[in-house]
Amino acid sequence: MNVWQQLFTKRMLICVFTGFASGLPLFLLFNLVPAWLRSEQIDLKTIGLFALIQFPYTWKFLWSPFLDRYVLPILGRRRGWMMLTQVGLLAVIASLGGFSPQTEMTAIVLFCTLLAFLSATQDIALDAYRRELLGDAELGLGNAIHVNAYRVAGLVPGSLSLILADHMAWSSVFIITALFMLPGIAMTLMVTEPHRASPPKTLREAVVEPFHEFITRKGWNSALLVLAFLLFYKLGDSMCTALATPFYLDMGFSKTDIGLIAKNAGLWPSIIGGMLGGLWMVKIGINRALWLFGVVQILSIFGFAWLASQGHFDAIGVAERTQLAIVIGLEALGVGLGTVAFVAFIARTTHPAYTATQFALFTSLMAIPRTFANAATGWLVESVGWTMFFLLCAVLAVPGMLLLFKVAPWNERPSAQSL
Repeated sequence: MNVWQQLFTKRMLICVFTGFASGLPLFLLFNLVPAWLRSEQIDLKTIGLFALIQFPYTWKFLWSPFLDRYVLPILGRRRGWMMLTQVGLLAVIASLGGFSPQTEMTAIVLFCTLLAFLSATQDIALDAYRRELLGDAELGLGNAIHVNAYRVAGLVPGSLSLILADHMAWSSVFIITALFMLPGIAMTLMVTEPHRASPPKTLREAVVEPFHEFITRKGWNSALLVLAFLLFYKLGDSMCTALATPFYLDMGFSKTDIGLIAKNAGLWPSIIGGMLGGLWMVKIGINRALWLFGVVQILSIFGFAWLASQGHFDAIGVAERTQLAIVIGLEALGVGLGTVAFVAFIARTTHPAYTATQFALFTSLMAIPRTFANAATGWLVESVGWTMFFLLCAVLAVPGMLLLFKVAPWNERPSAQSL
């Protein structure tokens, strides 16, 4: 079966739904909540600290063994947890907009934390399901489709919801946004359980063996290098986009401008980047993809620095909107390419016997920058300004690239890398 035939299979269609269901709650925390708080006159430092609410994405490996070990009484080991978290997410998102940022910030923090916990738990189940569903030869393409759908899901809270917020109450906006969890729920009900691996016999086995296997696979030094790479590869890119929506607002763009231009300008570059990334990885392998796509990722950060150097726009016209579209398009292309290669690397690094826990561990490390480093972004911007902030992000992207010499050498094409 050639690459194009692999695109149009039931398994790849399922990857569309897993990506959409995974991306919606995360982008809601990234885009919609900051825009909501900023429009209600909450200061940037407080909005930046909201990144700490995403700690469940960083620590989800702590409870991932429970999803490996225990099977809920409905739908099976993976689908049961998928359904539970998806219904919970729908309810929490719908409720969030009923609070006032000016007087009920404590409740908003609690609900956002619960939302992040449910979203991270859903990711554990979805990642394990997808890894068990796809054969080794389908990993690159399947993860490319998953990442693309993940990005498309960001258009709901990052575009549609922002446009609606200019015309209706925030409470209604959050309810409408919550309803976009329904396709994921429908997918969970319609698919079958993969049954590729048997559950661990004990909780101790579910907790200990995934870590033991990873550390002893090639030794401590190799394991630590891989973990450091997972931590640093997306650091600069993640910090760069942490306050993207407040940045656009501060530049003078309206919420409708952001919804129509900033988000949609990134749709096709991200989809094209993601699909080209998946197809190119079939030809060049994951290692070389990480090198090439990482360079594009860094270049996209300089686009933000250039836009910030223009200063606040007193009037927004065609030229200003075009500049914004170009910067966002380049960023989306870089992230689309880089994320596809990164997720494929993570999938390749997991052992089939311990899918959920190892996948959760690796993606948790991937989430650390956007949780802890991003919490300082508001303080950094207010200290050095937008332009210097983006240049700093570009510098912070370099260590991850240097680690490629050790974890993914350009000329090394191991058999495990074969897609």
